[in-house]
Amino acid sequence: MKRRLLLALAVCAMATAQGATVPKPKAEPSYFPPAGEWAHKPPAQLGVDPAKLREAVAYAQAHETERARDFSDQRQTFGEPLGSLPSTRAPTNGVVIYKGYVVAEFGDTHFVDPTYSVAKSMLSTVAGVALRDGKIADLDQPVGATVKDGGYASPHNAAVTWKHHLQQESEWEGSMWGKNADFVGHEAFGEGERKPRTFQDPGTFYEYNDVRINRFALSLLRVFGRPVPDVFQDEVMDPIGASHQWKWVPYTNSYVDMNGKLAASVSGGTRWGGGMWIDSWDLARFGYLWLRQGNWNGRQIVPQDYVKAALTPSAHGPDYGYLWWLNTKGKNLPGLPPTAYAALGAGSNDIVVSPEHDLVIVWRWHAGNPAEFAKRVIAALPVR
Repeated sequence: MKRRLLLALAVCAMATAQGATVPKPKAEPSYFPPAGEWAHKPPAQLGVDPAKLREAVAYAQAHETERARDFSDQRQTFGEPLGSLPSTRAPTNGVVIYKGYVVAEFGDTHFVDPTYSVAKSMLSTVAGVALRDGKIADLDQPVGATVKDGGYASPHNAAVTWKHHLQQESEWEGSMWGKNADFVGHEAFGEGERKPRTFQDPGTFYEYNDVRINRFALSLLRVFGRPVPDVFQDEVMDPIGASHQWKWVPYTNSYVDMNGKLAASVSGGTRWGGGMWIDSWDLARFGYLWLRQGNWNGRQIVPQDYVKAALTPSAHGPDYGYLWWLNTKGKNLPGLPPTAYAALGAGSNDIVVSPEHDLVIVWRWHAGNPAEFAKRVIAALPVR
């Protein structure tokens, strides 16, 4: 074998000396986990330092959130609930996916928990599917051009486009399911209440706002003509091999008439109960889909151009794309590359994606910035 290697090197050297082009070895195709399983690889087999990786996981395990295990702080934090919550949550847990393989996991990663505003990034994915299928013709088109339920009838709301919703710059004015978009009032909004302010023109002002995102979710239901969770399952989660344990829980009052039948409109978070309840493995699959630019084993689930646009900062947001947190300024995920991005939920429940490192990290119910865990994982990876 040694003689063959030396001979091959000699042939390459001779070919180079003679000006010939030596073909580069083909990159291995990306691994995509089949439904119901995910291949593990020993860290050292992928060049990962096992000791440093253990240190990173120990750090994550030692930094659990102070949020109440029984959600008893939910009302105080977010205000009067509209939907249900589980009786308890899991302790901190997570998964580390490197080059498509599981290199670390800790805690109860199969526990199905609310994931709060990670649901916003999932709504962004559904919007990408709508664009792919022609349900949305153009993101710069006013939503009211196709959604005729009265929500965009006012002159102010008539100017709201799909892109405005996706970038949290819609300034949509009104109420959804009993909550006003101005977030004024302690009883309704808890610690998240805000002082009254003047509404700005759509597309000129960023505000992180769940009422407007819930309006966006209802608008997606309208253009598909069926509940968003059904679309998400059929077009996203089933194709990527996710479990059927997740559920997108509506509010008790978020039902609308759809062709004579009641259909549930879901939320973009769990601020007032309900929301996306899911385990860490399904979150990891979702993050891995985005790492692979919307492609899953040859199937383009989310258009690649949409993924690129979604990961481009908006004009007025704090380094924010289409309902994804970005790091182009190095502030949202300190110490990570500018190409890194994240789906962030209260609690904290987070998915961090670093294309530069071929890395997806799910870390749930933790304290502090998710970059602190990610930086320690990256320190264990081989130098690229």
